[in-house]
Amino acid sequence: MAGLRPLLAVFAACALPVLAASAALADDAAKRAGVEAPTTGLSLELNALQPSDKGCRLTFVIANHLSGDIAKAAFEIALFDRTGVVDRLTVLDFRELPRGKTKVSRFDLPGADCGKIGRVLVNSATTCGGSGIGPDDCLARLQTATRTEVEFGS
Repeated sequence: MAGLRPLLAVFAACALPVLAASAALADDAAKRAGVEAPTTGLSLELNALQPSDKGCRLTFVIANHLSGDIAKAAFEIALFDRTGVVDRLTVLDFRELPRGKTKVSRFDLPGADCGKIGRVLVNSATTCGGSGIGPDDCLARLQTATRTEVEFGS
């Protein structure tokens, strides 16, 4: 074993700069894309609003940075018009969210006019649970962001 120690020390000395450079490159790519790389919590980004045949299509990017897998995540969302009046409440089901996974989810809101939406609010976590995770954890650790002109938060 004593003969392996110098070899292991050389390997560690070579591997650490490579690992550090890889992490730095990933952080730089995320910053260039305008995305913060959260290390904990549940991130939910309102990525786009687009008119659809049914009404308005909302596109979200969601990432689970909590301590375990989420078996099912659903949030009650409130839509406000541009004057601040609540237009509707609806539940969006994001389904399962494995730990460390990022996914894109789209929801068509029948009869909604994208141009009249002024604010989207995450009202509550109606269902959110998994490996040691409950609805309170999902809402308390929720980090929201938007790439649209529509205000988005919890």
